Amino acid sequence: MKLKTLLLSLLIVLPFIVEAQKDIKKERISTTMFSATYSYQFPGADTKVIYGNNSTIGTSVLYKTDKNWLWTANANFIFGEKISASREDILGIILDSNGELITGDGIWGSYAMFERGFHLQAKVGKVFNVCAPNPNCGFFVNGGLGYLLNRIRIEFSSYASTPPNIADDYRYGYDRMRGGFAYSGEIGYMYLSNSRVLNFSVSLEFIQAHTKSLRQWDFNLMGPDLKNYIDRYYGIRIAIFIPTYKRMPLDYYYF
Repeated sequence: MKLKTLLLSLLIVLPFIVEAQKDIKKERISTTMFSATYSYQFPGADTKVIYGNNSTIGTSVLYKTDKNWLWTANANFIFGEKISASREDILGIILDSNGELITGDGIWGSYAMFERGFHLQAKVGKVFNVCAPNPNCGFFVNGGLGYLLNRIRIEFSSYASTPPNIADDYRYGYDRMRGGFAYSGEIGYMYLSNSRVLNFSVSLEFIQAHTKSLRQWDFNLMGPDLKNYIDRYYGIRIAIFIPTYKRMPLDYYYF
């Protein structure tokens, strides 16, 4: 008898509970989302003097309000396979007359140089519900503040020992590490599916950082690098989102 009464009460109350919950297909909801990101970037200003095109991979935590405001914190690892500056510009003081680097074994060394760095930022933005399957997505704009660092990584082949003049702490005099305050702007499209299965964004991003050398000594200058730099990146960014909101329950239950 008690079970029958309980089931009857649920049938009466359930429609009101369902109605009180928000449906992503019909209403704007607030939710926390986690994302994995990838971007392909083109250098500008002082960045292109040393580095070529690069990529970033990252992760972020995003909170979307029921007013479609976006609050985001993200971290990105910068990596590039191309250095625009010549060997002489970076290692000129320790290259021999043939432009080669002598290893600790007394032979010419095989080595490669790469770009490495990171970018941390906090962002705020707004979603405009245009050309979207539900009220929670559409075109968006974002602005961010943070910190950016980049440097040169020098790697030698496994069979060659590191030259003494760039071994241990000496290498810091050649890696051009610099960092500083950065700000960014982003415009793109965010898609949040009604079924939670497919959630992503594609955007264009602009980043500018006001940097300075983080090393006390630059061997090519034979002294500290006291210049101020503008590091600039233009990129295409893709993000895959994992939302945390619960799926809307069925409208009707049968017993």
